[in-house]
Amino acid sequence: MIADLHTHSTASDGQYSPGELARLAKARGLEAWALTDHDSLGGLDEAVREGEALGLRVIRGIELSADDYLNLHILGYAFPADSPSLQRTASGLQQGRDHRKYRIQAFLQEQGVDIPLEEVEAEAKGGSIGRPHFAQVMLRHGYVKTRKEAFDRYLDIPAFQAIEKGTKPSAEACIRAIKAAGGKVSLAHPYQIVLGNDCLEDLVRRLKDCGLDAVECYYTKHTPQQQAEYLALAERYDLHVTGGSDFHGEKNKPDCPLAAVELDLDWLISG
Repeated sequence: MIADLHTHSTASDGQYSPGELARLAKARGLEAWALTDHDSLGGLDEAVREGEALGLRVIRGIELSADDYLNLHILGYAFPADSPSLQRTASGLQQGRDHRKYRIQAFLQEQGVDIPLEEVEAEAKGGSIGRPHFAQVMLRHGYVKTRKEAFDRYLDIPAFQAIEKGTKPSAEACIRAIKAAGGKVSLAHPYQIVLGNDCLEDLVRRLKDCGLDAVECYYTKHTPQQQAEYLALAERYDLHVTGGSDFHGEKNKPDCPLAAVELDLDWLISG
């Protein structure tokens, strides 16, 4: 099926509402689409309703942030609408994100960047607050000239990463929560993970033992060489292949347009 299995709406840090995003996915020519908001299930019902009205296969999804390594994210898919264990996990992570906004504000103030938290909250439009919302307000106040500069100078530097450590669940805990809900699990954007002296294969082997089902081999920013490496890794460990854009909208993430990837999804949507 032609699919994009990695997108974000206003339920987290995306530009478009779930319904708007469903219409964009349909216009892109997708046959299957997954909404995978950060630590949030809040947009899924709207996404499914709008998708069904459009004749679009909507796969319920979520993207959970893990503490093991920087930028280690776990994608969950195809869990039922009523998933108490996953709801509890997402609720706990949402509370953590609510506390996180104060940590980010304090960190930026230490860096000489003083922006009103009320503007950041307004930018989030009721969704969970993330770094892109801070970046937009920093841009508006002239602290940076581009969104990318906000990350390069402030929101993705080692000092910022240090305040994040220890605030998220382990990758194993993320996987257990998704599997307990009856869902399937994929490792998101492998190229982003900062592994230090460890290697990606060791991580994949460990997560496979915990229930990992797939690797996101197709991703907007993967080079052809990286894509080939991840496809070989998935084959070596008998894992399925997923792919997506990490779409947040042209305002929030202009270099990640909606994707249209041809994927075998029988393992994901059967039953």
